[in-house]
Amino acid sequence: MFEKILYPTDFSTMAKKSFDFIEKLKHAGAREVVVMNVLDIRDIDILGTSYSGQDFLPVQQALEDKAKEEISYIGNELKQFGLRVKTRVEKGIPFREILRVAEEENVSLIVIASHGKSNISEMFLGSVSEKVIRKSKRPVLVIKR
Repeated sequence: MFEKILYPTDFSTMAKKSFDFIEKLKHAGAREVVVMNVLDIRDIDILGTSYSGQDFLPVQQALEDKAKEEISYIGNELKQFGLRVKTRVEKGIPFREILRVAEEENVSLIVIASHGKSNISEMFLGSVSEKVIRKSKRPVLVIKR
Protein backbone atom coordinates (compact mmCIF):
# COMPACT_ATOMS: atom_id res chain seq x y z
CA MET A 1 0.00 0.00 0.00
CA PHE A 2 2.69 2.52 1.02
CA GLU A 3 5.56 1.33 -1.15
CA LYS A 4 7.47 4.60 -1.41
CA ILE A 5 7.85 6.80 1.68
CA LEU A 6 9.09 10.36 1.98
CA TYR A 7 10.86 10.93 5.29
CA PRO A 8 11.70 14.61 5.78
CA THR A 9 14.03 15.17 8.70
CA ASP A 10 15.55 18.13 10.46
CA PHE A 11 17.64 15.73 12.59
CA SER A 12 15.69 16.70 15.74
CA THR A 13 14.75 14.25 18.48
CA MET A 14 11.19 14.09 17.13
CA ALA A 15 12.41 13.36 13.61
CA LYS A 16 14.45 10.48 15.02
CA LYS A 17 11.31 9.18 16.72
CA SER A 18 9.60 9.19 13.31
CA PHE A 19 12.45 7.09 11.96
CA ASP A 20 11.34 4.20 14.18
CA PHE A 21 8.01 4.00 12.34
CA ILE A 22 9.67 3.45 9.00
CA GLU A 23 10.91 0.00 10.03
CA LYS A 24 7.32 -0.88 10.96
CA LEU A 25 6.17 0.30 7.54
CA LYS A 26 8.75 -2.02 5.95
CA HIS A 27 6.82 -4.91 7.47
CA ALA A 28 3.64 -3.41 5.98
CA GLY A 29 5.03 -3.41 2.43
CA ALA A 30 7.25 -0.33 2.15
CA ARG A 31 10.08 -0.86 -0.32
CA GLU A 32 11.72 2.52 -0.79
CA VAL A 33 12.38 5.60 1.32
CA VAL A 34 13.31 9.07 0.15
CA VAL A 35 15.11 10.75 3.04
CA MET A 36 15.30 14.50 2.75
CA ASN A 37 16.52 17.51 4.65
CA VAL A 38 15.69 21.08 3.76
CA LEU A 39 18.16 23.85 4.41
CA ASP A 40 15.79 26.70 5.19
CA ILE A 41 16.73 29.60 2.92
CA ARG A 42 15.37 32.03 5.51
CA ASP A 43 18.03 30.83 7.96
CA ILE A 44 20.68 30.93 5.24
CA ASP A 45 19.68 34.50 4.37
CA ILE A 46 20.00 35.54 8.02
CA LEU A 47 23.45 33.97 8.20
CA GLY A 48 24.37 35.70 4.96
CA THR A 49 23.72 39.10 6.48
CA SER A 50 26.13 38.27 9.33
CA TYR A 51 29.01 37.41 6.99
CA SER A 52 30.44 39.13 3.96
CA GLY A 53 29.80 37.29 0.69
CA GLN A 54 33.23 35.67 0.61
CA ASP A 55 33.11 34.58 4.26
CA PHE A 56 29.60 33.16 3.94
CA LEU A 57 30.30 30.60 1.22
CA PRO A 58 32.33 28.28 3.50
CA VAL A 59 29.62 28.53 6.18
CA GLN A 60 26.90 27.62 3.68
CA GLN A 61 29.01 24.76 2.34
CA ALA A 62 29.59 23.49 5.87
CA LEU A 63 25.82 23.44 6.49
CA GLU A 64 25.27 21.47 3.29
CA ASP A 65 28.09 19.04 4.06
CA LYS A 66 26.78 18.41 7.58
CA ALA A 67 23.26 17.75 6.25
CA LYS A 68 24.60 15.36 3.60
CA GLU A 69 26.65 13.51 6.20
CA GLU A 70 23.71 13.09 8.57
CA ILE A 71 21.30 12.11 5.81
CA SER A 72 23.79 9.55 4.49
CA TYR A 73 24.00 8.00 7.95
CA ILE A 74 20.19 7.72 8.12
CA GLY A 75 20.12 6.25 4.61
CA ASN A 76 22.63 3.57 5.58
CA GLU A 77 20.54 2.62 8.59
CA LEU A 78 17.44 2.28 6.42
CA LYS A 79 19.33 0.11 3.95
CA GLN A 80 19.99 -2.29 6.81
CA PHE A 81 16.20 -2.76 7.04
CA GLY A 82 16.29 -3.97 3.43
CA LEU A 83 14.84 -0.78 1.96
CA ARG A 84 15.95 1.04 -1.17
CA VAL A 85 17.01 4.53 -0.18
CA LYS A 86 17.35 7.83 -1.97
CA THR A 87 18.73 10.86 -0.12
CA ARG A 88 18.14 14.51 -0.93
CA VAL A 89 19.30 17.79 0.57
CA GLU A 90 17.23 20.68 -0.72
CA LYS A 91 17.28 24.44 -0.17
CA GLY A 92 14.07 26.39 0.22
CA ILE A 93 11.07 26.82 2.49
CA PRO A 94 10.75 23.46 4.27
CA PHE A 95 7.04 22.74 3.80
CA ARG A 96 7.14 23.79 0.14
CA GLU A 97 10.17 21.61 -0.58
CA ILE A 98 8.59 18.63 1.18
CA LEU A 99 5.43 18.98 -0.91
CA ARG A 100 7.42 19.47 -4.12
CA VAL A 101 9.59 16.41 -3.51
CA ALA A 102 6.55 14.32 -2.54
CA GLU A 103 5.03 15.02 -5.95
CA GLU A 104 8.31 14.79 -7.86
CA GLU A 105 9.16 11.42 -6.30
CA ASN A 106 5.54 10.20 -6.53
CA VAL A 107 5.58 8.94 -2.94
CA SER A 108 2.69 7.03 -1.46
CA LEU A 109 3.18 8.36 2.10
CA ILE A 110 4.92 11.19 3.95
CA VAL A 111 6.16 10.32 7.45
CA ILE A 112 6.79 13.51 9.41
CA ALA A 113 7.27 14.49 13.03
CA SER A 114 4.64 16.71 14.61
CA HIS A 115 7.37 19.08 15.80
CA GLY A 116 10.91 19.83 14.76
CA LYS A 117 13.78 21.85 16.10
CA SER A 118 11.63 24.93 16.71
CA ASN A 119 8.92 23.10 18.65
CA ILE A 120 8.77 25.69 21.45
CA SER A 121 7.18 28.32 19.23
CA GLU A 122 4.55 25.91 17.90
CA MET A 123 2.63 24.65 20.92
CA PHE A 124 0.08 22.32 19.33
CA LEU A 125 1.51 21.33 15.98
CA GLY A 126 4.69 22.46 14.30
CA SER A 127 4.21 24.94 11.48
CA VAL A 128 6.00 22.78 8.90
CA SER A 129 4.04 19.62 9.69
CA GLU A 130 0.78 21.58 9.90
CA LYS A 131 1.30 23.08 6.44
CA VAL A 132 2.32 19.72 4.98
CA ILE A 133 -0.83 18.12 6.39
CA ARG A 134 -3.09 20.87 5.06
CA LYS A 135 -1.58 21.15 1.59
CA SER A 136 -0.40 17.64 0.75
CA LYS A 137 -2.08 15.62 -1.98
CA ARG A 138 -0.42 12.53 -0.47
CA PRO A 139 -1.29 10.70 2.77
CA VAL A 140 0.67 12.01 5.75
CA LEU A 141 1.58 10.03 8.86
CA VAL A 142 2.31 12.43 11.70
CA ILE A 143 4.36 11.12 14.60
CA LYS A 144 3.39 12.89 17.81
CA ARG A 145 5.70 13.50 20.72
